[in-house]
Amino acid sequence: MIDGYELLDGTRNVFKFLLKPNFDQKENDQEYMDLLHNRQIPGEVQKEVYLRDKGRCRKCGSTDKLHFDHIIPFSKGGSSKVASNIQLLCARYNL
Repeated sequence: MIDGYELLDGTRNVFKFLLKPNFDQKENDQEYMDLLHNRQIPGEVQKEVYLRDKGRCRKCGSTDKLHFDHIIPFSKGGSSKVASNIQLLCARYNL
């Protein structure tokens, strides 16, 4: 296969990465603090999403027990700071 992803004998190359912590980072550094709290959805984004979704679940239209949900999960690199990655879902569809 192309780009070395598969060897001629049919096995695959597996790439491994080692992430090293940065112990030089200061805890009072603003950029560091932003990373720690990045999962929280800012109020202005919540308001924009609520208005865009008209206060209803995007799956069923319910107005009860609404949650703000990441479309691309935060754990997979999805942002909390843009309305295009957040949607309103009722508890039934979010949980």
